[in-house]
Parts: sequence; structure tokens; C-alpha cells
Amino acid sequence: MISKDVKLGNNVKIFHKDLVNLYGCTIGDNTKIAAFVEIQKNVKIGKNCKIEAFAFIPEGVELEDGVFVGPHACFTNDKLPRATNIDGSLKTAEDWEVTKTLVKKRAGIGANATIMCGVTIGENSIVGAGSVVTKDVPKNAIVAGNPAKVIGEVKDKIK
Repeated sequence: MISKDVKLGNNVKIFHKDLVNLYGCTIGDNTKIAAFVEIQKNVKIGKNCKIEAFAFIPEGVELEDGVFVGPHACFTNDKLPRATNIDGSLKTAEDWEVTKTLVKKRAGIGANATIMCGVTIGENSIVGAGSVVTKDVPKNAIVAGNPAKVIGEVKDKIK
């Protein structure tokens, strides 16, 4: 479902409109979105991005231009996730705080990567498949593992 409050840029391609959940977000020109993707309110997706199947992008995440998000990649937005308050009452929107995450221009996020909230993924960097990102990723770096650590630099560096 694509709600009426979604702002779509020019030439956005959503491959299966009935098999996505998009609401309150902004999607930039020429971006491609695969099936079974959820993009929540206040998320900003830049131009020329590619979001693969089953990606989860919650409120508080911003992707700059040219970002790739692999299949099953998952972003978080809550540093202290709980279903209930200490008194046992169900948490509401007022009981938690969104922690922002930024993915800079041309970064690539591998399949099944988990991006913990509050980090910045540097321009032109690569996050390896299955990695768990808990700290900022430098520009032009390749990170992998759990927790993700720098294992190299990309060959096509941005100055």
C-alpha cells in the first residue's frame, strides 16, 4: 500500500505497488523500490537509490542520493526498545524517542545487514552482507562483521 501522504519524485519505479508499505515518506527521482519493502513516515530517500526486497526503513532514517539497500536490510530507530513501560502498561508513541540515522551519498548496504540507530554511514562506503553496524562508517570504507569493522577501502574512491 502506498498512502496518499507519500511524496514521489519523477520516474520512481515501485515494482509491486500492492506489495509495499509506504507512508508519510519522501522518495527522490529515479529511485527503484522492490516488493515487500516498508518505508515509514518522515523517512527521506534521495534520488537514484535502489531499495531491494524486504528492506525495512523506519522513521528517523535518511538516505542521500545513489544509496543501495540490499534485500532484508533492517534499520532501527529506538535505542531502548520495549513493548511496555516499567509499570506494565503498553508503550505509546510518547514513550519513546526516535534516534536518527544517516546514509550518505552512494553508500551500499549489503543483504541482511542491520543498521543500529544513531550512526552515519559514510559517502561511497560498503556495508557487507549480514553485518551489524553499531558505529559510524568512514567515507570510502568497507565494513563487515558483527559488530561491523573496517576491513578495507573501496577501489572507486570519492575524493
